[in-house]
Amino acid sequence: MREIDVHEITKLVSKLCIDACYYMTPDIHAKLTAQRIIEKSPLGKDILGTLLENSEIARSQQKPLCQDTGITVVFVKLGQDVHITGGLLEDAINAGVREGYEKGYLRKSVVNDPIFRENTKDNTPAVIHYNIVPGDKIEIEVSPKGFGSENKSQLKMLTPSQGVEGVKDFVVQVVSEAGANPCPPIIVGVGIGGTMEKCAYYAKEALLRPVGEHNSAPHLREIEEELLERINKLGIGPAGFGGVTTALAVNVVAGATHIAGLPVAVNIGCHATRHAHGII
Repeated sequence: MREIDVHEITKLVSKLCIDACYYMTPDIHAKLTAQRIIEKSPLGKDILGTLLENSEIARSQQKPLCQDTGITVVFVKLGQDVHITGGLLEDAINAGVREGYEKGYLRKSVVNDPIFRENTKDNTPAVIHYNIVPGDKIEIEVSPKGFGSENKSQLKMLTPSQGVEGVKDFVVQVVSEAGANPCPPIIVGVGIGGTMEKCAYYAKEALLRPVGEHNSAPHLREIEEELLERINKLGIGPAGFGGVTTALAVNVVAGATHIAGLPVAVNIGCHATRHAHGII
């Protein structure tokens, strides 16, 4: 049994909050660079260049990529041979969010109640997803989620008779309705199966997959490729000004479901789809 003190967790989460908001991931940067070359719209090409320039300014000047530094979503893979000492894991994670948003001068965007809407002033509580895994390490991924993209996400409980075509049509419909609002070019996370809440988790998790990597299941990879092609034919383009680069990737995660159901969730990520990863 390996012991890990809560202060190590707080320190890592604080760093990941800042890194995620300051630094565009290499896979997204590379894809934006590649799309800029093939983008047919002159305005779209200029916008992609501006997005890349913004990422370099954020990196060099240590500033957020976007003013909406999001609600903090944290994915935790906790090794079953780890013993947390010095406090509670959830408290340690929230302490890291509190510290990171203060040290990084990140906007605090969380309200304590959806009706009364008083700002908590430290971006806590985080939305935390736990997964118990083998081993003696803690793996943490922090994903600040802005609501320009989150507000355009949708979930639908399809019936099995609607099949794969119904799934694909729904995904394209969601992106079409979103238009320019989620700051395209977007990354589209698609969850299929499970229950209502599990399906939404799959879609959120899908956004963490590196751009350019496909689902290992051939039938799901085929869906990803077809959806990306259909979405980019919508012509929404960078920032919604037209072009062939509406999405950088479509990532599908699927799981077991009930014989009578076909849940589908679409979680949209903006052009930056921020996340940072660390292991203790």
